[in-house]
Amino acid sequence: MYSYLKALHIVFIVTWFAGLFYMPRLFIYNVEALEKPDGIRQALQEQFTIMMKRLWYGITWPSSILTLIFGPLILFMGGWNVLVFEEEGRWLLIKLIFVVFLYVYHYSLHLILKQQVEGIFKYTSQQLRLWNEVATIFLIAIVMLVVVKQSISLVWGLVGLVLFIALLLSAIKIYKTFRSK
Repeated sequence: MYSYLKALHIVFIVTWFAGLFYMPRLFIYNVEALEKPDGIRQALQEQFTIMMKRLWYGITWPSSILTLIFGPLILFMGGWNVLVFEEEGRWLLIKLIFVVFLYVYHYSLHLILKQQVEGIFKYTSQQLRLWNEVATIFLIAIVMLVVVKQSISLVWGLVGLVLFIALLLSAIKIYKTFRSK
């Protein structure tokens, strides 16, 4: 039973992240549609609103909830809960902290969705491009913690994460330069 629950947990993590990766892209396209002529802008924004709602309420939210259900189930059924505050379970505690922040990020996307559906555009496409990469940072941090566990040093893990973020920000800046030409 444990293996089936773990498999379902992983499946819903994957579908949740699919939504977390694609949703900000739709926000970006929706913002960029503001630059189009009226008729085209209206048609694009109506289509993006439909797409955003279907993705968010049909895939992303349900996947996040099912991830939240299956996660604690495998935590307790696998006996991982007793390790959380032990030295050998420190990786799990850090991972769970990242997961909490991932849900905060998820909620921030929910707020942006509600704003855009109401026609409120507080963020530029460039700001949304940066925000889009936050899910990537969480994914890498969480997967590294789960796979490497206590073999990774906290210091080297943080150094690696900071270097990855710097690389990601550099890639975004390079992309912006090429895009503007």
